[in-house]
Amino acid sequence: MDIEKELRAKAPIIAQEIQKAAQSSRNEAEFRTKVTRLIEEVASKVGLNLRLKEEYTLINGRADAVYNRLIIEYEPPGSLKSNNNFRANQHAIAQVKKYIEGLVKRERHRPERLAGVVLDGYYFILVRNKEGIWHIDPPIKVNDYSTGYFLKLLFSLSSELALIPENLIKDFGENTVVSRKVVSSLFKALISTDNPKVKTLFEQWSLNFSEVCDYEEASKLRVESFARRFGINQKPLQPFPFFFCLHTYYATFIKLLALQVVQYYTMPRLGTDLKQAATFENETLKEYLKRIEEGGIFKELGISNFIEGDFFSWYLDVWNDEIYQALKTLVSTLANYSLVTLDVDPDTTRDLLKKLYQQLMPKELRHNLGEYYTPDWLAERLLNMLDGGRFKGDLNKRVLDPACGSGTFLVIAIKRMREYAWRNAIPEDIALEKILSNVVGFDLNPLAVISARTNYLLALGDLLQHRKGEINIPVYLCDSIMTPQEGKDMFSQNIVKFNTAVGPFSIPKSLIQAQYIDILSNFLEESVKLSYTKEQFIEKLCQRLPLIQGQDDKDIEVVYKLYEKLLNLERQGINGIWARIIKNAFAPLFVGEFDYIVGNPPWVNWEHLPEQYRLETKPLWIFYGLFPHGGMDTILGKGKKDISMIMTYVAMDKYLKRNGKLGFLITQSIFKTAGAGQGFRRFQLGDREPIQVIYVDDMVELKPFEGVGNRTSIIILQKGRKTKYPVPYNYWVKRVKGIGIKDDLQLEEVTKIATYKQFYAEPVDENDPTSPWITGRPKAIKAVKKVLGKSDYVAHAGCYSGGANAVYWVEIVGKRPDGLVIISNITEGAKKKVESIQAAIEPDLLYPLLRGRDVKRWKAEPSAYIIMVQDPIKRRGIDEDEMKTKYPKTYMYLKRFEEVLKQRKSRGVTDMIKKGAPFYTMFAVGDYTFAPYKVVWTRIANIEAAVVSQKDGKPIIPQETISLVALDNEDEAHYLCSMINSSPFQYAAISYSQAGGKSMGSPHVLENIRIPKFDHKNKFHIHLAELSKKAHEVARIEDREKLKDIEEKIDDISAQIWGLTKEELKEIKLSLEELK
Repeated sequence: MDIEKELRAKAPIIAQEIQKAAQSSRNEAEFRTKVTRLIEEVASKVGLNLRLKEEYTLINGRADAVYNRLIIEYEPPGSLKSNNNFRANQHAIAQVKKYIEGLVKRERHRPERLAGVVLDGYYFILVRNKEGIWHIDPPIKVNDYSTGYFLKLLFSLSSELALIPENLIKDFGENTVVSRKVVSSLFKALISTDNPKVKTLFEQWSLNFSEVCDYEEASKLRVESFARRFGINQKPLQPFPFFFCLHTYYATFIKLLALQVVQYYTMPRLGTDLKQAATFENETLKEYLKRIEEGGIFKELGISNFIEGDFFSWYLDVWNDEIYQALKTLVSTLANYSLVTLDVDPDTTRDLLKKLYQQLMPKELRHNLGEYYTPDWLAERLLNMLDGGRFKGDLNKRVLDPACGSGTFLVIAIKRMREYAWRNAIPEDIALEKILSNVVGFDLNPLAVISARTNYLLALGDLLQHRKGEINIPVYLCDSIMTPQEGKDMFSQNIVKFNTAVGPFSIPKSLIQAQYIDILSNFLEESVKLSYTKEQFIEKLCQRLPLIQGQDDKDIEVVYKLYEKLLNLERQGINGIWARIIKNAFAPLFVGEFDYIVGNPPWVNWEHLPEQYRLETKPLWIFYGLFPHGGMDTILGKGKKDISMIMTYVAMDKYLKRNGKLGFLITQSIFKTAGAGQGFRRFQLGDREPIQVIYVDDMVELKPFEGVGNRTSIIILQKGRKTKYPVPYNYWVKRVKGIGIKDDLQLEEVTKIATYKQFYAEPVDENDPTSPWITGRPKAIKAVKKVLGKSDYVAHAGCYSGGANAVYWVEIVGKRPDGLVIISNITEGAKKKVESIQAAIEPDLLYPLLRGRDVKRWKAEPSAYIIMVQDPIKRRGIDEDEMKTKYPKTYMYLKRFEEVLKQRKSRGVTDMIKKGAPFYTMFAVGDYTFAPYKVVWTRIANIEAAVVSQKDGKPIIPQETISLVALDNEDEAHYLCSMINSSPFQYAAISYSQAGGKSMGSPHVLENIRIPKFDHKNKFHIHLAELSKKAHEVARIEDREKLKDIEEKIDDISAQIWGLTKEELKEIKLSLEELK
């Protein structure tokens, strides 16, 4: 259909209808409704889909109607005059100008690509901005000609969409026509295919993906409801096949977008654009996409490695009509977008992919997988602190992100380098060459790599026009931790290998150089396609690479075996990408050293990684001294390691120049935990090079990852220098409580709503540099040193069921005349699903249970009961024979849950059961558990202590989330409770622990805070005991004023015991308030 001819034919009718609408409408709103309906009817008849945004909110007002790049400002019928000097005309024109400016800012259009029309039913007024000058047409009467021009303008400006996140999400996000069609068609093809290549690609993708996500959580995810938004209704649904299809959809979209970007900046008239591709028949579209997937089209445009090591071309091997129709819809929808947006505001184009992916993979799902996108302001802050407060973008400095994700740090670094080049009048071709040599990214997630390469291209923008030849985008699909390793035995020495889903690949060490790997991988790919004989292959190999027959026969044989393996894969139909994977996998070995290493490494616990990867990386953890704990410490949780720790050490060792700096976003717990961070705080690369901590930003209070409470900090390290304490430690706080830090804020905006206090940090134990850090103001740290040291008391963890609280925790619901009690197990809130039952058991083994929620400052009351079946002397379950004889009803109750109890995952329990302990054995129970008096506080969150003794003649048993000190004397218990609740103790604890964290109140706290043994002859000790008793009484009746007075006295007396001056106590209380 000739749309322009059709519009000209309809113009006289539409002009009459607009005039009629003006005459019959009583106000502007009624007139607008009628004209809107007219426009919709015309659009429908000519087959165009206009995107109307009514009452569209802009920065500076609300426009009546926005049709993509045309703004219509409706006025009351008959209000406009024939001359623009009249006030009504001027007011309407001013409104349109304002809305055009607002639309430029919101949708990042060039001003000259927008237009505004004022319409009252009698006159049109056209408003445009060209090269900064406003062009206002005089009022033109509504007639055949003016209406024809208006319709032509309307439909031409509505045909291309602005390339902004809001539009992309609307077209390509979850539950859209495009995403439902593509993902569901891919999923059907994947689960029904027997194609060996597709199966192998899926297996290799799964291998890579599981090493960068929280594998343990990912494998348990229930994704059925989420998958329905993409047209998939299968139940039950395995998450990995679904994620593979979702990633394939997103990757295909990115490739098509990247192709448009490269064409736009390099050769806009070369090749096939998407508008043409949208008209292709089945086989033609498949061939077009095949050329994209093989990298051919990108190579024609001068980008040699854009598609490399990619797992997402598998759909071509299972191509069918449904996939064709789905991808045709994707292509035709993307063809409607205008790339001019890239020039208007290149700084924000990186938001395109980030925001679309965040919408495709909801926040909860991404976080369950361990994916956290770095807000731009946070990345900018880190880069600034790496370079003395302002990242200059020196083109001669090399920057690596070893876990680059979608490329946030790379893009900001490129932006600063471009600014540096402009300020220093460096030619564009040299700037491009320097950036491509010096800004490098690694990632193991195939989807992240394709995203980062696209964002890298977007960041280069118009610099691409100045390339002098073919270029490589230096973002590689590889493992920055487990790089290809040389063998250690006599058969594998001088051979470097790495593992894949089709087995290990080996390459001679002599060829591990950048130029050789490149040549080798290209040669292997070419040889497989040509299917050389052994003689042909060796002859060609020696021509291409520095290998000589008779002299390098062992190396030649290694390469031939690799070729043979690839050839065999080709015959099985599962080749096509392995040579490129080799090229990427070896990238870490030849990229050289860097001045700066930056990034946000994965925050995934070591134990949540696949078992094979744990085994492969374990030697590295040991080599760098990151496994100082074992045995009981590991069981109690001290051995928990985050993969970001090992990445920090490997990156500094392998990739950082001497005196170079590393800046990572890392969990703040590495500075505060007693066990997990201890090895990290050695700050030494093996037994060799020292590491200096330059600077830390503690951002726990800010919660910079929106909606997530992970403990964020920035650490800046320098290689080759020893750490000197105290270390500058900035403690960030919000200026106003309750305001969230949104992902899309600028750094300047964040500093308006947040600030930091200039603290310092040093080890809590002066004799152990690996001990947790104490943080605060210099005077407070100096004062609190009088409080630090080993206590005369030992704390223990409460009783641990091993992960079966719902079996052991019960309520008493009745008592029988025969002495038995009727109990009901507490299943509410239990992590492990357990049958809810009632049973009659003997009362002998029932003890009052103190749960974490029962403990408050100066007040602790048990709220349930626990079946205590542990022998505190043998430290295992009471013998089964004894249970059957003395407590048969209790034994029968436990027997009902035997399978549940045997399936507990706690090592402390399972190890004992393996050694012959009864199936109901518990953990962390000793004589101390049954002490007549206990000082208790919660291990999680802030330390709030109270004294407990007995209930119904039986000692109160705290659960495992409670720490306790066992005592025989009431006065001593109250003295200790006063000391723990005092400000000096609280400050000491909060300043070296994770405030509000899971380990703050762990038993280890008394290993570092000195409390002298109770002396009944010491008047200060006796006074504190009396004050604690009063505090417990006052807390019970909730008299806050009296309690405040008592606590002031406790602070004064405890300060004297520790030898603190009044000034030092004041400084401690001030710092405590700041940290709280």
